[in-house]
Amino acid sequence: MMAQAGAATSALAEGGPDLIFRRSTVFKLLTPNDKLATYGIDDPVVEGVACHYTVPEKGGVAGAFGVAEETSDISLACAQYGPISFKEKFEQGDVVFRERRSFIFKKMQIVRGCDVKRNVLVYMVYSDKLIEGSPKNATASVPILPWNTSGTIPRCADWVKN
Repeated sequence: MMAQAGAATSALAEGGPDLIFRRSTVFKLLTPNDKLATYGIDDPVVEGVACHYTVPEKGGVAGAFGVAEETSDISLACAQYGPISFKEKFEQGDVVFRERRSFIFKKMQIVRGCDVKRNVLVYMVYSDKLIEGSPKNATASVPILPWNTSGTIPRCADWVKN
């Protein structure tokens, strides 16, 4: 969520993103600094997987009033943090999380897929811009590994809709 900019957020991940920390990158004397902010989300369909993304947040007057257009530079890392289980079937490329990156024209999305051959969940973050698009993106892979001694490893292929 862009708390600093106050833009509306549509989080598909339950509860929205958790702010992990922020670091100032550009000092501004009388207005808020430019920052990098790192957030964490849980996959709403796949238990045991979390993603963390870092986004720039504009300071200055436009950032203070929530009208700054944020850049498309977004990094992504996802990992298994517990036993993986699936709550429901999903489509390749389903949206896991979405948030606005400007007042009207740009939004960031994290989407999920399944590499059936390797039994790996694949997450991609990118931003959409109504005009011109946005080629910047990042990808993270989460191999589904055993977490306990039961030896049963779920296969993501069993959970992808055909």
